[in-house]
Amino acid sequence: MTSASTLPPFPPVAEPDTARKALLRPAVTAAALFAAVRVAGAAVVAVTAWTHGRHPVALLARSWDSPWYLRIAAHGYGFVERPRPGVVHDDLAFFPLYPTLIRSLRLLTPLSGGGAGLVVAWCAAAVAAGGIYAVGARLHGRAVGTALAVLWGLLPHSVVLSMGYSEPVLTACAAWALYAVLAGHWVRAGALAALAGLARPNGLAVAVAVLAAAGAAVYRSRGRVSHRLWTGAALAPLGWTGYVLWVGHRTGDPLGGYLRLQRLWGSRFDFGMGALRFVKHLLLHKEAFLFFGALTIVAAGLLLYALLVLDRAPLPLVAYSGALLVVACGGSGFFQCKPRFLLPAFPLLLPLARVLVRTARARPWHAAVPACALTGLSFAYGAYLLAITHTPL
Repeated sequence: MTSASTLPPFPPVAEPDTARKALLRPAVTAAALFAAVRVAGAAVVAVTAWTHGRHPVALLARSWDSPWYLRIAAHGYGFVERPRPGVVHDDLAFFPLYPTLIRSLRLLTPLSGGGAGLVVAWCAAAVAAGGIYAVGARLHGRAVGTALAVLWGLLPHSVVLSMGYSEPVLTACAAWALYAVLAGHWVRAGALAALAGLARPNGLAVAVAVLAAAGAAVYRSRGRVSHRLWTGAALAPLGWTGYVLWVGHRTGDPLGGYLRLQRLWGSRFDFGMGALRFVKHLLLHKEAFLFFGALTIVAAGLLLYALLVLDRAPLPLVAYSGALLVVACGGSGFFQCKPRFLLPAFPLLLPLARVLVRTARARPWHAAVPACALTGLSFAYGAYLLAITHTPL
């Protein structure tokens, strides 16, 4: 088991081609298994959508936030919507990496905006699954890596990974950035962290992980580290800070412009007070099943984080998952979206993946039962979220 104190020395030893090929083949296999479970989940969504008179492709490509990304990809920033007094929805709240990839694909292919959005999201999800496998396999072996990737595809909110959303892009950058940190490739990690910071607001968590690992390495070696570490650490926060400052400049408030936009959307960071008030409201009043599901998933995420820490996971994974939890739990507004905000926090699944692999080796049937139950829950809940409920994801 690799802990935070056993990260590789600096500078890293170059990986031979044979080692890279040995990683690539099982990573592709894990990505293929992930794709298989997501295709099955999308098929359940399609059947459910048809039975409710809705078009499945339109649901996947153009639901909730997806039209905002497609509009940015087609026309750039500058669209503002005022759905009711005191509420202003400005497209500057959406980070640019995903719509930029959509626009690039549209320029290279005859795909429509929605089709390009889905292709980008699906490819990014597969790349993310390969990176998730790589992290799990490096720490605990191939079986755990494969289980980790498949478990990520079977989360209750994993239907989002089949939609035109930016979570797959963020997770792809995050997974390979964390793998690069664990392997000691600091420049690569910093560059990927910068890209993650351009994908979503909570992409800052990747930079937090890189900086935490770099700080620990500097402390252990008493400052005698490679220039590559300093370069990676400097690159890591550039994407997120660059976009936030650009939005601030565009809105005339360099330091607070982006936060003001988020407040106008109804989302703000208040150290969890808004979330606690909403939980109290749920407990005292009858609410939709969707919100109780979100509350259960967030609570499970907190429990899994405690298990991750107790398992002495490497510092970058602990810092990354912790930052995502702080952003998700500390923000007010859109409570039903919090499980989606936690989708990139795949390291939380490491303890479950290890238990599942140990159980499968000792008693295969004991592992098959919870795996099948999780599969059924994921497919049914995903279809419910997208095709039945009318609450934004």
